[in-house]
Amino acid sequence: MTPSSRNAGALVLFSGGQDSATCLAWALDRFERVETLGFDYGQRHRVELDCRSTLRERMAALDPRWAARLGPDHTLDLGVLGAMSETSLTREVAIGLRDDGLPDTFVPGRNLVFLTFAAALGFRRGLDHVVGGMCETDYSGYPDCRDDTIKALQVALNLGMAKQFVLHTPLMWLDKAETWALAQRLGGTALVDLIVAESHTCYLGMRGELHDWGHGCGSCPACRLRADGHARYREALTSDGPASDGPASDGPASDGLASDGLASDGGRSGDRTPGHE
Repeated sequence: MTPSSRNAGALVLFSGGQDSATCLAWALDRFERVETLGFDYGQRHRVELDCRSTLRERMAALDPRWAARLGPDHTLDLGVLGAMSETSLTREVAIGLRDDGLPDTFVPGRNLVFLTFAAALGFRRGLDHVVGGMCETDYSGYPDCRDDTIKALQVALNLGMAKQFVLHTPLMWLDKAETWALAQRLGGTALVDLIVAESHTCYLGMRGELHDWGHGCGSCPACRLRADGHARYREALTSDGPASDGPASDGPASDGLASDGLASDGGRSGDRTPGHE
């Protein structure tokens, strides 16, 4: 990332979950101006939206630089997306598999819609960088989380808006254990503990008991991924020695920890990234 890019503004898709909280920390570590965007689409786990303000406030308190960089929060009502989606993420039905093998938590077009609205808001707010927590390493197989999908959408958005947006996906090639480790690298134990206690992942919207890995039912696909990743992260910490207690003070964490997944030329080159950059 160039110095001019660091001075630019970024808009983070911020749901209130583990991945988006880690992405917010990633953006705050890199950009001078960061705003957040959440979506209310009738999701079954709408409680995640209630976590957003606490996460923002307490993340800003972890580092004076982050506090200075964190700008306004935005929430968009996309109830029509939930209304037209017959999924277990938008209906009170059992979570299972569709006939095509995809989990029925897949909301068709969700990330495409989210990123399009984010770009439209970024256009108005003067924010050329959009950051999302999409990942195709440790995920449920959603096609709109794939690197190729995000790259293709970046091209379409730049053509359709005559802009040079960059869609950053810092978690694209990280599994859940590596995502916890990235949070540790960015904000130390304080950030990891904050994400454990205050973020929300459970598809069923359950808070209840605070487990080692956070709140949730412990049995839905999202909880299982999060819990397994946290266990592997903790095991790696035990092997590698004590963790840092606070945010790094020497500038941004290494870009080698997480690939943006996208070319910095605005996505017009059509480059493809098969793995870590």
